[in-house]
Amino acid sequence: MAPRPAAVALAVALLLLLLPAPAAAAAAAAVGVNWGTMMSHPIHPSAVVEMLRANGVDRVKLFDADPWTVAALAGSGVQAMLAAPNDQLEALARDPRRARDWVRHNVTANLNAGVDVRYVAVGNEPFLKSYNGSFINITFPALKNMQRAVNEAGFGQHIKVVVPLNADIYSSPENKPVPSAGSFRKDINDLMVDIVNFLHVNDAPFVVNIYPFLSLYQNPNFPLNFSFFDGATKPVYDQGMVYTNVFDANFDTLVWSLRKAGVPDMRIIVGEVGWPTDGDKNANVKYAQRFYSGFLKKMAKNVGTPLRPGHMEVYLFALIDENQKSVLPGRFERHWGLFTYDGKPKFSMDLSGNGKVNYLAEVKGVQYLPSQWCVFNKDAKDKYKDLPASVNYACSNADCTPLGYGSSCNGLSHDGNISYAFNIYFQTMDQDVRACSFGGLAKITTTNASQGGCLFPVQILSVSGRVVPLIFLPLSLVLLVSVFTLL
Repeated sequence: MAPRPAAVALAVALLLLLLPAPAAAAAAAAVGVNWGTMMSHPIHPSAVVEMLRANGVDRVKLFDADPWTVAALAGSGVQAMLAAPNDQLEALARDPRRARDWVRHNVTANLNAGVDVRYVAVGNEPFLKSYNGSFINITFPALKNMQRAVNEAGFGQHIKVVVPLNADIYSSPENKPVPSAGSFRKDINDLMVDIVNFLHVNDAPFVVNIYPFLSLYQNPNFPLNFSFFDGATKPVYDQGMVYTNVFDANFDTLVWSLRKAGVPDMRIIVGEVGWPTDGDKNANVKYAQRFYSGFLKKMAKNVGTPLRPGHMEVYLFALIDENQKSVLPGRFERHWGLFTYDGKPKFSMDLSGNGKVNYLAEVKGVQYLPSQWCVFNKDAKDKYKDLPASVNYACSNADCTPLGYGSSCNGLSHDGNISYAFNIYFQTMDQDVRACSFGGLAKITTTNASQGGCLFPVQILSVSGRVVPLIFLPLSLVLLVSVFTLL
């Protein structure tokens, strides 16, 4: 028999009172992180949660409800946004029972286990233009079924059902690029009006992902300094409002869109915001540090935006680099992490935004494979005969994005590019000796092969039973033009 709503509500309220606070108080108020797990060698979730607590991070946004990850949050005091991925939307939309089952297995069970669930996300950016409308007809029905299931389970007052959306769902016309001219995309305007009003009725926020980096990446004429928060750019004026950065302008374009949709006071959560550190000429540690420094100071001051001054709830994107994300949007997709693949902070930063710049606490207890590398064997016979195919194979099955134009390893020599490709494949395959053969073109060395600013990584030990299978990409998708130019 289903639990009585009143009893469930009381249980949830007691849970929120009993959960411990994070171990440190470093993060600015209402600043969380996105925790993705699309990597070949994931770190044990319990170690990641301890790192979050050590850094004072008290909320995470997940992209699924994987039991292995979610269970580590139990009793931690870290609030969670769980998610039903896009590939589940059709089933959720078609059958309300699937939504009830999802809530029972992923919300009720986790609440009972001590996980502080605050939000349920239905899909992730389902209306991206690149999806060609695949989820347009099923997202809203899935949202309604999930909301009904959450209500029936007695959680409707405490857990909000949301749909994280990309900022490409709204815009201003090219001939009037100011926030006040903004509105939802014409192809989904009616749908968005229905969705935002449904969310508003259920007291749920609008979750939007805003990326100043992408404004710069997608437009070669975009003013670089407008991506940051230090005021080193010409401002934009709009109906008495002054905009000195693209984040504020983008956010307020959404505010105007919501006004026009009939929900002017709807609460907004920034579901994703960040800056990548590799994979593009503008994706580097210097710019990432500049971005986060300005952004976190802004959060600490609670200045908001010109149209929405005050407190903001945001989730930084992302926690740890993910070497299995799709590179179709760009090579930078695998380098959004505040932490490297092995749980080490990439740069010093102040999560509190109060000027106390230190390196974040790293993930403890991470173990590595032996200190050995796979490199190009210059003494191999007929060494250039099968070389292009070998490098192509290595980079089709491992992450060679640092070799791309403008990336951290772009300056390697001809032989260095080959060695990087061989080594990253060797490490991805857990240093299996058979992964360092390539018909005699490669050899194993105990001499660190890293060169200059290009790290040749040594892979971490896989957590037993949880190694993510490799995603074999079609050769046509391997973004290594620079490598083959050298070959």
